[in-house]
Amino acid sequence: MPRLLSSALALRRDPRILKIPPYLSLLCILVGAVWLFLLPLNEYSRRTYISENALLPGQVHTYFGGSDQNVLRAYKQEVNSLVGKSNVEINDKLESIVKGLGLKTARQNFTYSAAGRTFEGENLYAILQAPRGDATEAIVLVAAWENVKHELNKNGVPLVLTLARYFKRWSLWSKDIIILLSPDSIAGPQAWVDAYHDAHDSSRVASLPIKSGALQGAIAIDYVQEHRFKSVHIVYDGVNGQLPNLDLINSVVNIAGGQMGMGVALQEMWNHNDKYPDRLRTMLRGMLKQGLGLASGPHSSFIPYHVDAVTLQPFGEGWQDEMAMGRVVEGTFRSLNNLLEHLHQSFFFYLLMHRERFVSIGTYLPSAMLVAANFTIMAIFLWMKSGQPEVPAASTPESSDKDAPTPTAERDLFLPLAVVALSGSLSVIPLYVFNHVPESALTPLFYLFLVINTLLPISISLTTTKLFSPTLQQYHLVKSFSLLLLGMFLSSLATLNFSLAMLIGLLSAPLSFVKPYSSPVSRIVGYVLLNLTSPPAVLLASAAIWGLNVGDILREAAVAWHVTGTTSAVVVWCVWWPAWLAGSVCVLGQPAGQEGKVKRA
Repeated sequence: MPRLLSSALALRRDPRILKIPPYLSLLCILVGAVWLFLLPLNEYSRRTYISENALLPGQVHTYFGGSDQNVLRAYKQEVNSLVGKSNVEINDKLESIVKGLGLKTARQNFTYSAAGRTFEGENLYAILQAPRGDATEAIVLVAAWENVKHELNKNGVPLVLTLARYFKRWSLWSKDIIILLSPDSIAGPQAWVDAYHDAHDSSRVASLPIKSGALQGAIAIDYVQEHRFKSVHIVYDGVNGQLPNLDLINSVVNIAGGQMGMGVALQEMWNHNDKYPDRLRTMLRGMLKQGLGLASGPHSSFIPYHVDAVTLQPFGEGWQDEMAMGRVVEGTFRSLNNLLEHLHQSFFFYLLMHRERFVSIGTYLPSAMLVAANFTIMAIFLWMKSGQPEVPAASTPESSDKDAPTPTAERDLFLPLAVVALSGSLSVIPLYVFNHVPESALTPLFYLFLVINTLLPISISLTTTKLFSPTLQQYHLVKSFSLLLLGMFLSSLATLNFSLAMLIGLLSAPLSFVKPYSSPVSRIVGYVLLNLTSPPAVLLASAAIWGLNVGDILREAAVAWHVTGTTSAVVVWCVWWPAWLAGSVCVLGQPAGQEGKVKRA
């Protein structure tokens, strides 16, 4: 035992130990990235399955069709006559139709302001009371007048009206059915759901005059094409990377793909051959959308309230018509009608790579955790390194005593903590500015910030050098504290929004290996390269790749911030950008003097 303890102490004092962490950090990044690319393989993914037996998807015969086709055509004519009219005029006509079906109707006004624009409108909704229920639970059927691309939902609205008339004739419903007709696909559903759960701002969103019970699920129809379709596209991404229960998606796939014989697509992968490249592309598209955290349809507003919801979009050229789409909705509603409790058996955290293939959180989470762990490893390594004296221990008289304590350098914490605190405090400025200025000012302000972002680390570095003459130890501590915070935030975020944590972690990976350089040329080259991975530079590059104006991206982010509560901007500006700023100050640093005074531990 004494020999083992002596060996452990000798190993602790071995300077070669401190050479391992940088390589271990790089290994974590590489393994985390490779892990992600292994997920589409059969050995790491699983086939989807229904966990909630009460759903019984595809086990009932659907009757929607026949004479309902004529009703749909009549409603289409009514809807087409409303094109170009105001929201109020449209609701006046639609309300008269819905009231004619014998349903209770109500309206709700809302007004949102974001990026200097005002988003206002009026929701129309109706409640079909369940003949066999007690108004304690409800299912929502949504049709927005315009989809997220601002295309007129020409077939979606008439189909929902036809389904409401059809559902009214059946006495099998044990849950109320709510018909929601909103003017748009983002602000309208968000205002309605917020008010339904009494979580709205009464100065902007009106309360709901009538309500039903707890919402058990929601289906939105986005049916813009007027010709027959081939397949159904399931849109399931929620706000801030939240997802509906996997059983809901599996039920729709089972009904549409199995019972109805339709194709089913995910993440706009219109032709999926279930091979590795298509699986990987589907998974990465889903990760990108979940990382951005934007609403992808009317369903997205429901998911934060634990209401499982999806949007169904017909696409392609085929022989399926509106009746087939209606039967998919009917089958899904009858499955949800069977539920005795909220969906909870299946997964809420998953990555889909095919309609019948997924990976759960236990399989994919280690990749993001490994990337986040590399920052923590480097933070601990730099903390230990900052405590090493400049004079080797072997040159001191005490070094002959093997049991003597390891000498350490006294750490000067004030300046490192001040730099890290300053970086974090400054992050509030871009977060506030880009979410509160008018749309016309977003683009010029962004390019102004791009210049400031380039000059700010230089000014901080020159100021600290002139006033405080930072030592190499202090630069190590700046980087240590910064990486410690980054690793802590990303590891916590990975359990909530894996995709965003993984994206930010990989983009921040160079920060683990930056250091002060003695050569001016090395400092300039290092700073230029690091500047290419800054948040503004990545945003500019992303806009160029997608063919968008950077102002459009910032406008969508501001609208998402004010309307749906998207918090991705907080992670970008308050987690990633401060870490980049602190890393840039370290790269430009010019250490002076000794690292610290030697003292006995």
